[in-house]
Amino acid sequence: MRLRIAGFAGFATAAAIAAGLALASPLTAAPAASHQGFLYGTVETKSGGRYTGLLRWGKEEAFWDDLFNASKRDQPATGKLPRGYRREAQKIEVFGLEITGPWERGWATRQFVARFGDIVEIRPRGGDRVDVEMKGGQVHELDGGSNDVGATVRVLDATLGEVKVEWERIRSIRFAATPADVRPQGQRLRAVVQTAAGEFRGHLQWDSEEALTGDLLDGETDDGDLSIEMGRIRSIERDGRSASRVTLVDGRVLEMSGSNDVDSSIRGVLVADERFGRVEIPWDAFRRAEIEAAPDSGRGYDDYPAGRPLEAKVTAADGRSRSGRIAFDLDETASWELLNGVGDDVEYSIVFADVKSIRPLGRKRAEVELRNGQKLTLEGQTDVSESNAGVAFLGPEKVEGAPDYLPWDEITAIELR
Repeated sequence: MRLRIAGFAGFATAAAIAAGLALASPLTAAPAASHQGFLYGTVETKSGGRYTGLLRWGKEEAFWDDLFNASKRDQPATGKLPRGYRREAQKIEVFGLEITGPWERGWATRQFVARFGDIVEIRPRGGDRVDVEMKGGQVHELDGGSNDVGATVRVLDATLGEVKVEWERIRSIRFAATPADVRPQGQRLRAVVQTAAGEFRGHLQWDSEEALTGDLLDGETDDGDLSIEMGRIRSIERDGRSASRVTLVDGRVLEMSGSNDVDSSIRGVLVADERFGRVEIPWDAFRRAEIEAAPDSGRGYDDYPAGRPLEAKVTAADGRSRSGRIAFDLDETASWELLNGVGDDVEYSIVFADVKSIRPLGRKRAEVELRNGQKLTLEGQTDVSESNAGVAFLGPEKVEGAPDYLPWDEITAIELR
């Protein structure tokens, strides 16, 4: 949120602070950074225009590990659900296999979430409709569901400079590896974030928006409104629900309030932690962030391999098991898709390729073990609770004595390959 600066007493003091910040920029001494993690590609418009360069979705996503969100138009892995279905036994069909389960009404509007690095091309089709082509060749037909669909896409074109292209004018957005000679408008931020659940380290997206040293933190001080470049901030510490203590790189400390950048209306503190993937920290769990310009911008586009089908050994409480291709939650079928869950108020979004096993723990939670050895107990999301629609096997043949489908409450372990 950007606050309009209005007249107020003490403006001269606030202006003096702003002037001091301008003179004390830490960015001139920043080391040369790798830019391979920045989004890059070509936007083609319906009128035939082509703009190539670094990309940014509005004022938000700017990196390959950022997430593109939308709603799935097609029913998740199942074909059509019955009209007016409720949480009661009803049959649906998954690739010719009839499955009976307790389907919930909300199940019809599943979210599509993918890292930009997993996507080849995005093609708006009018209104909220959009086709997304993945590196593995799959094309997903999607609707709105987030501000990623309908956003103004900013292109830092090498010849023209920054070009803002409105969504309804876009024919396609095709991604490519980021050239080494590009010059972004700032460096990526990283932070050590202290929370009630422990410490997280990695690239930072503050308020789900500010991710570059030149992005602005807005708020009110005793001397008036200020907008401070993130690259001039050393730390942000929560001060109750309605304010923050902001320490600048020159040592000055400001008490700030009055905007969603510095109080409980914040849209989340996002950290790309290499141990887990993306974590979203709410205000109540947030304690303090130590911030700096990152010497690297993250993985490059070519570091994201084409997704592969999900394969697993699934074991039931009665001892039956089966291995093969699966539709997890009758929805996720590829390694680039994300497992979501909440642990100690922190929301985790973990790529299935990084998941080793999932073990339901009663109705409300599950133990998730990652391939790096980390273990998490997660709850609060469909993927890890009784709301999970279960696991179906997608192989064309039936296996004698083995299940084609297992509901969540009958599963004891899912071991992914």
